[in-house]
Amino acid sequence: MNGSRTPETSSPRQDRLPREIRRQHAASRRMPVLALLLACCLSAMARAQSAPTASRAGDLQLGGGFTFGSSGYNFNKISLTGGALYASFDRKNHWGYEVDFHQVRPSDPTIYERTYEFGPRFYLNRGRFSPYAKVLFGRGVYNFSNNVANLAYNIYTFGGGTDFAFTPTLNLRVDYEFQNWSGFPIATLHPGLFTIGAAYHFRK
Repeated sequence: MNGSRTPETSSPRQDRLPREIRRQHAASRRMPVLALLLACCLSAMARAQSAPTASRAGDLQLGGGFTFGSSGYNFNKISLTGGALYASFDRKNHWGYEVDFHQVRPSDPTIYERTYEFGPRFYLNRGRFSPYAKVLFGRGVYNFSNNVANLAYNIYTFGGGTDFAFTPTLNLRVDYEFQNWSGFPIATLHPGLFTIGAAYHFRK
């Protein structure tokens, strides 16, 4: 597939392919802006943290961590490592919202999987532990081997884990996500990702 194509031999379908790749690449570059806007929305909610406890709207945390897991491409299982950033805002009725960002890659340095997700979460408080479940939606960007293409796909994720209040301002986290990449070539991509992280918990 390393040979060059000439205008005389390219078909209309081939002519459309570079335009489609450029269009999807441009869309994928807008994803960080959308993720930043969502994080800013959560940060704005943190203003309630300065109010008296009885009137606080909820709890905000911002954190990051180390991610590892596995994925598959062309029916071959590959191991992944990378990092994550996350923010959550929990209301008093056991429901909240979460923003997640992941970037992981296999041993091939030219491949990476990058995701931007947002969605609701349900949590419980059990002493210093806060187990939770979440359903997230967003976009995933896949950079193919040797940078032959960089394409974005719609994704949805089922996940869960627990936060542990190590100190009043520091939460530790163990998290798992099962991602579904819709429309991925050959077969839908299903990465399974574990994250071990720490977050700053905002207090009044």
